[in-house]
Amino acid sequence: MKALREAVQKLLQNETELFETKLQKLCDLLQSTLPHYTWVGFYFANSEQKTLHLGPYAGSATDHTCIPFGKGICGQVAESNDYFLVPDVKAQDNYIACSLSVKSELVVPLFLQDKNIGQIDIDSDQIEAFSEQDVHFLQWVNSQIAQVWPQGYIPKEIHA
Repeated sequence: MKALREAVQKLLQNETELFETKLQKLCDLLQSTLPHYTWVGFYFANSEQKTLHLGPYAGSATDHTCIPFGKGICGQVAESNDYFLVPDVKAQDNYIACSLSVKSELVVPLFLQDKNIGQIDIDSDQIEAFSEQDVHFLQWVNSQIAQVWPQGYIPKEIHA
């Protein structure tokens, strides 16, 4: 895990890449490095409209490009400001199926100056794929993103 943390830091601290490119490369890195991370993506919040908008991701395409706050796991995290670890998505009443192959999900909010501006969403094709170690790792990843977030940057997705 130490090597992966170093790779994440190196990627995010690369000053020659556009921020969106860094996020895309981060999704690709996590999905290709961690076998239980079948789909890795970001959703960014439009707080005024109370919607989440799909940003960079790695994995199968999804129709869920805009999610209302409160709907699905991602929408619940937008309201709760806390992570949501779902060992078995079939056991969740308020689950939005992005793919029939998804068995478990982990969503961790992304904070910038104490404001929930989005989240990283991880799906797995394995039941009970995620642990508290994944939670802590993704919280750390999001803290690294917040440190390099360009001042005044607003993801283009939230204007969609």
